[in-house]
Amino acid sequence: MKKKQFKAESKRLLEMMINSIYSHREIFLRELISNSSDAIDKIYYKALTDETISFNQENYYIKVTANKEDRTLTIADTGIGMTKEELENNLGIIAKSGSLAFKNENEIKDGHDIIGQFGVGFYSAFMVADVVTVTSKALGADEAYKWQSSGTEGYTIDSVDKDKVGTVITLKIKENTEDESYDEFLEEYRLQSIIKKYSNFIRYPIKMDVSSRKPKEGTEDEYEETKEEQVVNSMVPIWRKNKKELTTEDYENFYREKHYGFDKPVKHIHLTVDGAVRYNAILYIPEKVPFDFYTKDFEKGLELYSNGVLIMDKCSDLLPDYFSFVKGMVDSEDLSLNISREILQHDKQLKLIAKNIKNKIASQLQSLLRDERDKYVEFFNSFGRQLKYGIYSDFGANKESLQELVMFYSSTEKKLVTLEEYVSRMPEDQKYIYYASGESNERIEKLPQIELVSDKGYEILYFTDEIDEFAIKMLMTYKEKEFKSVSSGDLGIDSDDTKENNDAEQTENKELLEYMKNILTGQVKDVKISKRLKSHPVCLSTEGELTIEMEKILKSMPNNQNIQAEKVLEINANHEVFKSLKTAFESDKEKLDLYTKLLYSQALLIEGLPINDPLEFTNDICKIMK
Repeated sequence: MKKKQFKAESKRLLEMMINSIYSHREIFLRELISNSSDAIDKIYYKALTDETISFNQENYYIKVTANKEDRTLTIADTGIGMTKEELENNLGIIAKSGSLAFKNENEIKDGHDIIGQFGVGFYSAFMVADVVTVTSKALGADEAYKWQSSGTEGYTIDSVDKDKVGTVITLKIKENTEDESYDEFLEEYRLQSIIKKYSNFIRYPIKMDVSSRKPKEGTEDEYEETKEEQVVNSMVPIWRKNKKELTTEDYENFYREKHYGFDKPVKHIHLTVDGAVRYNAILYIPEKVPFDFYTKDFEKGLELYSNGVLIMDKCSDLLPDYFSFVKGMVDSEDLSLNISREILQHDKQLKLIAKNIKNKIASQLQSLLRDERDKYVEFFNSFGRQLKYGIYSDFGANKESLQELVMFYSSTEKKLVTLEEYVSRMPEDQKYIYYASGESNERIEKLPQIELVSDKGYEILYFTDEIDEFAIKMLMTYKEKEFKSVSSGDLGIDSDDTKENNDAEQTENKELLEYMKNILTGQVKDVKISKRLKSHPVCLSTEGELTIEMEKILKSMPNNQNIQAEKVLEINANHEVFKSLKTAFESDKEKLDLYTKLLYSQALLIEGLPINDPLEFTNDICKIMK
């Protein structure tokens, strides 16, 4: 029969569809199977409206067959089939969808979803095939027809013999080149993996002849290769099953089957939503941190399905960054997809789904904290840092929903506590929520700065994550209580007598303190008599918003621009060292210079800061020992 040209605006359109629309060649199998599923759906819908048609589900399936010798791959279905005119219109006119036309003609609405709506998925076959042949017999037709094309050069349609209703698509797989190998699309295992990845939850059986080795009859150690027809897809996804029929074990098995992690999830969330946007979702809160979670290689996101067909492996738009640890999937019938079904065309529906998912995760975590404290602590030890990043990011836009979920180690409880628990225990005279920052709880316990707050009987929160202070600065207050570092210049604890005595000490030793300040010019903003020290001789405090721990973190970052906290060297006037300072000031200024530099170096070491000149420091120690 004479070859016909495609009724498209240009051959370039087909070339673009073959070469540009799809990001992965393997997608072709998803598209052809989806078309086959549509064809069976159409018979199912016809059966609902036509009493002369019966629909016995056992008679409807999709069969995938590879022939390595002939280099052919066949996708056959028992669907509604196509007439000659439908072959002409659906396959001869690029971007015309038979499924969409069927849907419109029959006024199919909610509840009967047909996947293909764009009419270009079929042409993805040309990514892997030199020749595509479609043999089809329509329901109620007497004749069958064969449509064949080698791509942009056009197509032919001939009548053929075919007994059964349905469609058979045969692909002549391309020969390998130096740059590309197409053999994978003839390999049984590879085809199974593609089906399971994209089409595992197509509602009809997808069959293949699967190879296996079995012992030869009458022998013990001789084997033979056999092929047996098997259904390779699951068909009914767990998220469409009744929650009451599912057990925790069922959810955990699905977690493992989907390779979401090697651990056991702390909690699962099963959502079935029928509102402005309909969708099903199964979400998991993992137990352990993935090995690459805090690296640039980690990809957040949920699997996204459209009516059971996998659209995206990692849809990052479904999760905020602070919940990036959540694993799982979302399946919706209402998504607006582009023609390749790989990218969302409009994000309105997705935003509605993402907002609901975010709220459900937050609610589940609050329930876990309230009802299963040990499990929540286990989770928080793994992913708490991410929640704190969430408070800090986006200029604190999410702090209201996350502040109830964060925990910090308590100086009095000796365990992680929430901000609400801390505030509920505050004495009436306590003005601030006190915190101390350091590399570890053990290091913080030894800080001189905590003495006064501890002696007052006030609880201190220990900040050991680099994000902690930045998150708290973004929070600013919790239940109208301001956060205060134990290294802050003003702790809000002084009584009138304490302040008066300190002012007197400051005035009496003004010249000594000024002299020491001059020695440390450029290194500290001031030298003062301490109100916080009890047993330690010296410490550093800060003025302004930037603390010493924040300075350390910022300095470790690229382009830090040498950011400095405004440090104050505090001296304990009740310590023996202070007497030595006063004596040296009166009789030996050279020794006072030495003492001042050593005390400053000591204060730096206590804070975990580097000493400006280690060699000079060791020489100064030697001078003291002479």
